[in-house]
This record gives sequence, structure tokens and C-alpha cells, in this order.
Amino acid sequence: MINTKFKRFFRVICLLILACSLTGCIYWIKAYQTYLQMGEFDRYFSTVTTDEFTLLFKEPILYSKDFVSLSKLHPSEDFPTPEGRRWRYWFRKVDANNQLIVPEIKFYSELKFNKEGRIIAWSFSSLFLQIAPPKFLEISLRSIGGAEIDEEKRQLRASSKFIDKISADLPKKQAVIAQLGEPLEIKDEGEIEIYVYHFLLETHHIEEGYEDRALSEVQISFDKKTHELVRMSGRFAGLKVSINYRKFLEEPAKDPS
Repeated sequence: MINTKFKRFFRVICLLILACSLTGCIYWIKAYQTYLQMGEFDRYFSTVTTDEFTLLFKEPILYSKDFVSLSKLHPSEDFPTPEGRRWRYWFRKVDANNQLIVPEIKFYSELKFNKEGRIIAWSFSSLFLQIAPPKFLEISLRSIGGAEIDEEKRQLRASSKFIDKISADLPKKQAVIAQLGEPLEIKDEGEIEIYVYHFLLETHHIEEGYEDRALSEVQISFDKKTHELVRMSGRFAGLKVSINYRKFLEEPAKDPS
């Protein structure tokens, strides 16, 4: 037990030293502190689902400037609110030439800040929930608490080993396509087919050298036999998201006979 605690403490110290060696180290330290909060999800966070999904921060750490420093992107809209400010990032579907699709298909990611400028809420619109259903979105966030840290790539690799599985229906391809429309490309991967979509972020400013982050390539994978959505991956406002939905599903009950 002592050895395990020592290893954990040593790992934290090494990660903090690593963070301080990176450009904008203070932002990475705050991001790491937020990651530690994920280990006690119900203490530091809660979720609300209406026509959108919202992650609420009970003891917020990150500031609005931290988010810009990490993502290198500025919001589409920035409005004052009684609590502080509201940022909304609009993503619009585009074709292979980055031209907007007509009729328009779009979704948003929204951040709310208190008067101190700290992030207190993060929301995703209803269209986004077509490819990341609320139950799966919440459990994937909970799994971050047990995620492995890739120091070189500055990424979290979430794990489903330490969380309870859920019972839920996976979205069907027909329902998803009805909302997103036809894909830019379809890739054949044996038992899986991957539908590729491009969404362009509407933003008034992108830091030099990070222009490619405005374009989000979203890949959604369907099982050819069941037509179920089994995986989603993409990058949204600098945030890389990849969810393997099957990892979070309960195993079907075995027939005792």
C-alpha cells in the first residue's frame, strides 16, 4: 500500500514537472487539476440533460483564458450573462471544398463562466447528442477519472475498467443519417463501416499555426449487421473526443438453460 501511494505521488510530481516544462505550463497544471477532480466525479461535477447535455463544475478551476490557451481557438459568440459570460462554438457541416452544406446542418458546444472567469458549465446541443447520446457521454466523462495520461501527446486515454456499465440502446444508422445527412466519405473496415463528416468552426480568430483546428473531421462507425452506432471520434474546438460505446455496455444476461 505504501509503495503504491509513493508511486502515485511520484507520478504526480513527474507530471507537474513535465507540465512546467511545456509552453503555457500554468494552463496544463490547471487542466491536470481538473483531471484529478474527475476521479471524484460526483463531488466535483453533475450533469443535466434536456434538449442539450450540460456538465456542471461545482468547484471550477479553469479560466476562459486557459481554455483559449489550450484550444488556440476563440468562440463564435461571446455574450454577457447575469453569472458572467457565455461562449458558444458553432460547427457547420461542409463539403470536400469546405463550402457550407445547404440546407444548413450545425451543432454547438457552449461554455459558461462565472464573474471570476472560471468555467462553470459545458453544454452540447441536441444534434451532437445524435452521435454522443447523453448516457454514453456522461459515462465517458466519468471514465476520465481512471484515464491513462500520455505525456508525449498530452492526451487522456479513458478506461471503462473502473466504472459501472450501463444498459442503453445504441443509436441506429438510419436515425443518425436522418439528422446528419449524407457523409463526405464511407470507409469499409470489414464488419464496420465508417461515415466521415466535416464540420467547420465559425470563429473570429485562430492563433497562428493552428488554423487546421477550425475543421473538425467526425468519424462515426456503424456495425454492418446491427446498423448500430458503435464508435464516434472527432475534434471539437481543440478537444479530441473518441468514444467506443460498446465498452460501456452491460454484458447481455446469459440464458441459464
